[in-house]
Amino acid sequence: MTPDTLNTPRGGEMVESDFLKQLAAVIRAEDSYGQWDGKTDADIMAEFIVTKEERREIPIIGDPDPDVMWRVSKFYDAIGLMIEKRTGCMASQMQKMSHEGFGRVVLIAGKLVVVSKHLRDIHRFGFESWEKLAEGGEKLIASAAETIDAHPAAARG
Repeated sequence: MTPDTLNTPRGGEMVESDFLKQLAAVIRAEDSYGQWDGKTDADIMAEFIVTKEERREIPIIGDPDPDVMWRVSKFYDAIGLMIEKRTGCMASQMQKMSHEGFGRVVLIAGKLVVVSKHLRDIHRFGFESWEKLAEGGEKLIASAAETIDAHPAAARG
């Protein structure tokens, strides 16, 4: 490691993102005892950052870790809330994961599927940087908003 990488925070510098703020709020909503009150958003979301090296070290044999499944759920909960903020249509998720780490997540607004994402190697779910995490969420939100704009009656039905 170089001296520069030793001083760089995990995932690089935190980026300004409405999605990251929403994700932190979703996570903080689970903290009924205030254990995370003194922690920064980067601290409570650090598990979402998975480097290439870390990804290679994670075995994909066996059941996915419950903590990983929780992170996947929180990621898509935050996307659903941002879709609602952007469009006024509530979007809720449904997911089905196999014990091997393969599955699908859908977000539904009214009668309309606004996000449909196949997931594989869920054991390795994460993003290389805060920027990639924010981009990943924003991309799904923008796509869902376009779908709702194209089919407003179904989304509000």
